[in-house]
Amino acid sequence: MDRGLIDRWNATVADDDEVWVLGDVAMGRIDESLRLIDELRGTRLLVPGNHDRCWPGRGDSAAEWIGRYRDAGFADVLPEVVELTVGGIAVRACHFPYWGDSHDDERFAAHRPVDDGRPLLHGHVHTRWRVEDQQVNVGCDVWDYRPVSDDEIARALGELTPP
Repeated sequence: MDRGLIDRWNATVADDDEVWVLGDVAMGRIDESLRLIDELRGTRLLVPGNHDRCWPGRGDSAAEWIGRYRDAGFADVLPEVVELTVGGIAVRACHFPYWGDSHDDERFAAHRPVDDGRPLLHGHVHTRWRVEDQQVNVGCDVWDYRPVSDDEIARALGELTPP
């Protein structure tokens, strides 16, 4: 599985591309998982998710992990919510959607951004949807297990339901 994900990433991403990972980059044996990051092409930026050891929701221990994620190959570990522009559209990026979950209950409410009508790029919900209201799920499991390009995101933003 890991080799397949790395191969799809590297077939999609050029060395000079910037890739934003919206969380849950490493699960299981952390040393084995983090070691694989350096095999990925491009400049990698991480907005941590609930499975990442550096996610602020893990409490005080999260800060201790930021250096390990950087040492593994992330150019930076960013806050839980960041503001971006994609295709000329101001968007917000976070691991968590405004609403919805990969489980039946709504978890991590304190870590979700406030829905102010701005489009949101997120992960966390896995295969539940790709585009829903003002949200675009950029999780690899709904994009052929590869990073999503700016052009694909811009097209998905065009599918959003206006607030």
